[in-house]
Amino acid sequence: MNFLAIVGRVFLAFVQQVGRFAIFTGRSLGHMVRPPYFPRLIGRQMVEIGYYSLPVVGLTTIFSGMVLALQSHTGFARFSAEGAVATVVVISITRELGPVLAGLMVAGRIGAAMAAEIGTMRVTEQIDALTTLSTNPFKYLVAPRLIAGVTMLPLLVLVGDIIGVFGGYLIGTTKLGFNPAVYIERTVEFLEVIDVVSGLIKAAVFGFVIALMGCYHGYYSRGGAQGVGAATTNAVVSASILILILNYVITELFFAQ
Repeated sequence: MNFLAIVGRVFLAFVQQVGRFAIFTGRSLGHMVRPPYFPRLIGRQMVEIGYYSLPVVGLTTIFSGMVLALQSHTGFARFSAEGAVATVVVISITRELGPVLAGLMVAGRIGAAMAAEIGTMRVTEQIDALTTLSTNPFKYLVAPRLIAGVTMLPLLVLVGDIIGVFGGYLIGTTKLGFNPAVYIERTVEFLEVIDVVSGLIKAAVFGFVIALMGCYHGYYSRGGAQGVGAATTNAVVSASILILILNYVITELFFAQ
């Protein structure tokens, strides 16, 4: 009976967590699409997510494109298919590496910051003070971050795609001996609109997930500094796992035959 009681407690705790997360997501979506809005808060979050994350995303994508060009050339040389390097680089960056790497980098930087900021507000009772002042915490804290995440991450990924493809071009033309005009021609010839669009849709979904996880774990953090630290870790880990899972789901929807 003790074993059954333990199993029951674990199951009930799991169901409670799922229900709480579902309610939080529903409320967040509702306040995200309904006015009024706080343009100044939204703008600040856009700068924080987009502008300040650009260096780390740019560095990640350019070196990923360079490594991808080197590895692709090494593999294709065994089959005398070196000409496909440009195609592989541009498709891999736009479909997968661009949105996934940008999402993981932003999750580590922005998701942690959101969880820490909102978690600190929770443990210092600032969120309760907002409620006392008739200010909805979801409208004031959560909705601006969700809107900024959904709008800015696709822009980050678009810039990251360009930088990543340029990294492949740089290695291809300077180290691997490709003709610059031929490399660009191969890149443009095999790149399709669906490749870029699918990556941008992934980025929008990832931006929503990153902001949602950061806000959720920060909002329900407890226990002072230790609780804020745990919320920060949980936000990054959960956002990263969801990004990888949703990456497969969206890829299946777009490219499954």
